[in-house]
Amino acid sequence: MPSLWVDADACPRAAREIIVRAAERTATPTWFVANHAVPLPPSKWVKGLSVSQGFDAADNEIVERLTQGDLLITSDLPLALEAIEHGARVMTTRGEALDANNIRARVQMRDFMETLRASGEHTGGPSGYSDTDRREFANALDRWLAKNA
Repeated sequence: MPSLWVDADACPRAAREIIVRAAERTATPTWFVANHAVPLPPSKWVKGLSVSQGFDAADNEIVERLTQGDLLITSDLPLALEAIEHGARVMTTRGEALDANNIRARVQMRDFMETLRASGEHTGGPSGYSDTDRREFANALDRWLAKNA
């Protein structure tokens, strides 16, 4: 059975709650990985993994533990690229599937926007996590779990 891996450092609380409920409902092993303690309910299926402080420590731990067919939930595009290269599936907390067909273009756009921001351009950030985002994410996660759990 594939596991769920969550890049918990920037996972919205609403998405975390959706993941926990889905993991419990489907008895799917789920790991929340962060460089700080993530509040989680007691569970047989949901575990938190705190890693040492340090640049990309949580990302490195996730990549080391991922196995082919696992699902990583993250909005970190470089981490997503690495996970895809290791055979994992990737989904954002907005329900967007990232795969070999779209990840490189997304990383390139991210890098371009980062260059603009570094030059003083105001590009704005991502929009807030909306009810539509929650619904899209919950539906996408349910579809994935129905096929893979």
